[in-house]
Amino acid sequence: MPRCWVSIGSNIQPEENIRAALAELHEAFGDIVVSPLYETEAVGFPGDDFLNLIVGFESDLPPGRLHDLMRAIEDRHGRQRGGEKFSARTLDLDLLTYGDAVTEDGGKSLPRDEILRYAFVLAPLTDVAGDELHPQQGEPYRTLWSRFPERDKKGLRRLDDPAWLQGNAD
Repeated sequence: MPRCWVSIGSNIQPEENIRAALAELHEAFGDIVVSPLYETEAVGFPGDDFLNLIVGFESDLPPGRLHDLMRAIEDRHGRQRGGEKFSARTLDLDLLTYGDAVTEDGGKSLPRDEILRYAFVLAPLTDVAGDELHPQQGEPYRTLWSRFPERDKKGLRRLDDPAWLQGNAD
């Protein structure tokens, strides 16, 4: 089964929404790999900081079905659509990779270009899959991160493992 990597972000009640998304992904796929949590400023609009992380799991569902599942999880947790592209979000779940597939499915390209564009995606992906190869670049994520422009890392802050992320907080 292909290893899938999904980015999760939230800046509206992020603790509650991220914890709920992790629970749903664990229920759907069993064992999941969870990256450290990162905080970053909102990109493209003034707003509250985002919390971001990466989750990995194995699945034989086709990418289109996984996209639909991520969208359904977002919707169940109050995701509003139809507004500005860059805006506050209860949850933003994006399928980043599907094994080593390079494809377009349902209007979504895999691997997602966000991996190479945003520090808040590449940093946590490097934490959990640093030695894996980017399907198009053919280089480990660790190498890509080492060459990521320093100016684009500004404002990214890795958080110590908060208890709420582990499900230990109320």
